Amino acid sequence: MTYPTGAVPDPHVTMIRDDVVPSAAGCEDCLRIGSPWVHLRECLTCGHVGCCDSSPNRHARAHAMVVGHPIVQSFEPGEDWRWCYVDEAYV
Repeated sequence: MTYPTGAVPDPHVTMIRDDVVPSAAGCEDCLRIGSPWVHLRECLTCGHVGCCDSSPNRHARAHAMVVGHPIVQSFEPGEDWRWCYVDEAYV
């Protein structure tokens, strides 16, 4: 994995699991309520797929805050960056 410029060591990386399986092919919460999304993020602790902060419902961030799983990875084809919602930084 290559990290974007400005990526810093993050203590939350210990919560990343290697065996996560994506929970859905789209934002599982938006699919449930029939809402659109812009981009997708996958929780690297449990595999929850949620929508990004540019989406109307921001389900990935909500999941991180409610469940306490801070790090997501882009679930978009061709992207491999990771983001920590607690530290608001690339990891």
